[in-house]
Amino acid sequence: MTSSVDEPLIRAALAAARRAEGTDDVPIGAVVVGPDGTELASACNAREALGDPTAHAELLALRAAATALGDGWRLTGCTLAVTVEPCTMCAGALVLSRIARVVFGAWEPRTGAVGSLWDVVRDRRLTHRPEVVGGVLADECAALLDEFFAAHR
Repeated sequence: MTSSVDEPLIRAALAAARRAEGTDDVPIGAVVVGPDGTELASACNAREALGDPTAHAELLALRAAATALGDGWRLTGCTLAVTVEPCTMCAGALVLSRIARVVFGAWEPRTGAVGSLWDVVRDRRLTHRPEVVGGVLADECAALLDEFFAAHR
């Protein structure tokens, strides 16, 4: 269920994604907020910039948020907002981080692992399953990707 805080979270993730403009990185942005709603971290994709196949916006934001909290790796009570449905790698990291909520914009039917192609985060065999809200500002998030790929083809 979309709450009144979801759209501002996705807008913050869109702002993070726009930091990738002018680079060869796909403009995907992620933001992590603490249980009180305070922004802990934000990141954009940086695979090309860092030469790192794991430098997805979600993973970079999770790492920075864990550092900001300073309480180890658990992000209990936190929310991650991202402009595009997370892939399997990122979905696994979300489960392992103990994130409470995942909010995303555009659905990704080819690689999405939070409800589209797979549903890793809600697999009942896992010990942690975050709440998921998908499709928030989906058209706006998809448009950012469409613009990027139109310019790079």
